[in-house]
Amino acid sequence: MQNASYDVAIIGAGPAGLFAAYELALKSNFKVIVIDKGKDIKDRKCSLQFFTKCLKCEPCNILCGLGGAGGLSDGKLNLRADIGGNLKEFVDEPDELIKEIDSIFLKHGAPGKLYGKNLKELEKLASQHGIKFIPIPQRHIGSDLLPKVISSFKKELEEKGIEFLLEKEVKEIEKEDGFKLILDDGVIKAKFVLACVGRSGADWLAKQAKKLGIKTRHAPIDIGVRVEIPSVVMEDIINKAWDPKFHIYTPTYDDFVRTFCTCPNGYVVMEDYGEYISVNGHSTLHEKSNNTNFAFLVRIELTEPIENTTAYGKSIAKMATTIGGKKPILQRLGDLKAGRRSTWQRIEKSYVEPTLKNVTPGDISMALPHRIVTDIIEGLNKLAKVIPGINEDSTLLYAPEIKFYSMRFIVNKNLETNLPNFFVAGDGAGLTRGIVSSAATGIIAARGIMKKAK
Repeated sequence: MQNASYDVAIIGAGPAGLFAAYELALKSNFKVIVIDKGKDIKDRKCSLQFFTKCLKCEPCNILCGLGGAGGLSDGKLNLRADIGGNLKEFVDEPDELIKEIDSIFLKHGAPGKLYGKNLKELEKLASQHGIKFIPIPQRHIGSDLLPKVISSFKKELEEKGIEFLLEKEVKEIEKEDGFKLILDDGVIKAKFVLACVGRSGADWLAKQAKKLGIKTRHAPIDIGVRVEIPSVVMEDIINKAWDPKFHIYTPTYDDFVRTFCTCPNGYVVMEDYGEYISVNGHSTLHEKSNNTNFAFLVRIELTEPIENTTAYGKSIAKMATTIGGKKPILQRLGDLKAGRRSTWQRIEKSYVEPTLKNVTPGDISMALPHRIVTDIIEGLNKLAKVIPGINEDSTLLYAPEIKFYSMRFIVNKNLETNLPNFFVAGDGAGLTRGIVSSAATGIIAARGIMKKAK
């Protein structure tokens, strides 16, 4: 590769990077390149069908490449400005920004059906039991349709002059007459850098920030399990809210627990990150299971004597990986409550058949801290008052599910760091937690770059 110069170099081709490129292509004459160490979405085939075909996928294939981690998700679009981050920190009219992002997804083939209407009764019922239900307009694209949407978006960006450099990793960033991005086979020079590296590049970005003197702070993480139940248990709620958000405070520890990433008629999947494994959920438009799954997560924030939530979360993930023999741990809720490990014989007695078979039946309480296990049991018992049947003995729990939210970069309203002309956006900078919010910060950062250029 030859050395090349650009006005803007975007590192990361996830939602933040793609929508930033779109904004720049639409409203500037900048020469823009988008760099990502992963593959094009059409080449990330191992993971596209891994809920039924593949036992494990490479970490970079799961999280890297065109579309980012969201590219291999089931494509939930939460169309609300305070979900997955708070956009009001950075823009005065975030609802207009959400509408713009939604229209772009629709333009490239996202389904027109909108969930999240007529939710007052559900809000009332949850409130009566001390639970907060968050009403959100939502779209569901589906794991099977999402790659086509992303490919269509990339094609438009290329037609507008955006260059893509995929399967190329930025090794180092140097500040020298602008910025130098060091690759294995060349150098990219740029006046502005926009880092949209997502979860997969968060550690690398934190190291670059330390080297360059960019200010950051630690952010909370979420630790918990993936819950799997018969789809009929939640079907009445799913018909109104595809991905219902319930916020709960537990009685013993007063900890914050929430539902996240509900996958109706979906599949639980394993994600291999090399040094540890985790679980996640998917659902498609066309391939259906008899179960619904969702993450049930406890918020963890550390203060003294350490604040490094990432190191703490990884230590738990590694412990669970060791106990599970490099496989997720599967346990019936009834066995967890009774203080005994699950076996395949006990699991087969359940009326819930696991959609992920590449697991180790075991005891989640040997992997997750007692406080988190207590929060999960108490939280599910409380949620059962709104969704009867969700805390039955046959309910299946997969562990671990951990959401790392990266170092939180200290930025101004334009998402510029204290290092001039160095901007950040998306999950990798600790600013967002989701497709739509990540896309929004990409647009905000692109507008910030255009303001700065003037």
